[in-house]
Amino acid sequence: MNRVPLIDRNNTSAERKQTLDAINAAFGVTPKMFRAVANSPAALNSMWGSFGALGAGVISARLGEQIAVAVADRNTCNYCLAAHTALGMKAGVSADDLASAQSGESSDPKTRAALQFALKLVEKRGQIESADVDAVRKAGFNDEGIVEILAHVALNLFTNYVNIAFDVPVDFPTVQLRRAA
Repeated sequence: MNRVPLIDRNNTSAERKQTLDAINAAFGVTPKMFRAVANSPAALNSMWGSFGALGAGVISARLGEQIAVAVADRNTCNYCLAAHTALGMKAGVSADDLASAQSGESSDPKTRAALQFALKLVEKRGQIESADVDAVRKAGFNDEGIVEILAHVALNLFTNYVNIAFDVPVDFPTVQLRRAA
């Protein structure tokens, strides 16, 4: 049972409704995660704005979803794993590639480097070494891409923590966690 109310976009303040309507237009529904975050208009606008900003960045939607799946699996966030698996498939990532991403793996060396870097950021809580940055740079990422990988990780930590801490009910098809298996 969720630990905070799920805000109804049709029965809330004008500020919340405006953002929730935009989210609903983007997804065709209003995912429960956003309804939980809507308890704080500032947090909702921050989260939604971050999705928009990163969606316009140099990291592709495909890689962004693979990073999200890797971070979700590492943090045992069932909600985000389910959501980003569905979004990843919509972005053209195969089910096999998404399953591999859960463990930070990919047959593409550049994608694998990004996923390994993302997971290292999570595991070490940002306390990485220069060699870690050098490795992702050697794989073909410039500084803009490297910073965006970190930004994707940070956004996914936010969404993971929301869903785990507030026990938000999953409203996407469930996916088996690899870390817990």
